[in-house]
Amino acid sequence: MKYNKYINDSALVSEIGLGAWQLGNNSGWQSMSEYNAVELVQKALELGINFFDIAPNYGRGTSEERLGKALKGVDRSTIVLNTKFGHSNAGKTNYNSNYIRESLEGSLKRLGVDYVDSLIMHNPPVEYLDGNKNDHYELFERLIEEGKIKGYGASLDTYEDMKLLMETTNAKVIEAFFNMLHQDTSRAFDMAMSKKVAIIAKIPLDSGWLSGKYTAESIFDDIRKRWSKEDIQVRAQLVNRVKTIVDAQEDLVHKAISFCLSYEAVATVIPGNANSTQLVNNIESINYPLSKEIVQNLEEFYANEVKQLHLPW
Repeated sequence: MKYNKYINDSALVSEIGLGAWQLGNNSGWQSMSEYNAVELVQKALELGINFFDIAPNYGRGTSEERLGKALKGVDRSTIVLNTKFGHSNAGKTNYNSNYIRESLEGSLKRLGVDYVDSLIMHNPPVEYLDGNKNDHYELFERLIEEGKIKGYGASLDTYEDMKLLMETTNAKVIEAFFNMLHQDTSRAFDMAMSKKVAIIAKIPLDSGWLSGKYTAESIFDDIRKRWSKEDIQVRAQLVNRVKTIVDAQEDLVHKAISFCLSYEAVATVIPGNANSTQLVNNIESINYPLSKEIVQNLEEFYANEVKQLHLPW
């Protein structure tokens, strides 16, 4: 496992982290018991993972609680915790600046820690990203002074949003929607590096599509049922093209994660893990780096065949 710089005064982060959405109870995916959630986190630690991405609304707070239990007794200085603000543990959205402290305190309590390494806004509307027009960032700075957080930022899906945040705030963390089929955010990677903003690559497997296990006939009954039949058919065709480009006709996982790791700006990638088998398989991606030629071919594929489709999340 390689470890990369995250933010000042924070430990280096494992290049593959643990997206902890699925640790919670009824998180929109297959439900996981508390025992299995704790076991999964402990397995991640054994394999060298030290970065954990969490949010109050994941499992209505149960994801944070279970992560806290799993990390009890672990040297706090060796792990890096990233939680969010904007989606509450009650299942509601609230981006008002006067809710920041209450949200953070709730996360700290559920996690059983005195501070988190980073607090980021959870996919906020664009109007909250301009530091010249919002008092959120003054409050974030105050929380840094108080030792409650070490850095702040936002979870974002587009280049324009990332650019606005970096140009108008002192944000040091961006969780960017980035994978083979969604590459718009990579346009902001050079700016992120120049401003020393750490990039967390989220949804690297495109909600499972880049695992290669779905087809045009796939039917979903969980959070992924948001896709129309046409969406599914288009995704399936694109995945078949990707398989040809990377020469992987079956399991795409290693290729998909390695694609994200090919970019120097990316500090860590957070694939979802439903069990220890998936966790181990995801981590094995570090042994299968992509060549510069294949990465370039995937970039050209996105620019020429995917970008104009405006694929829905």
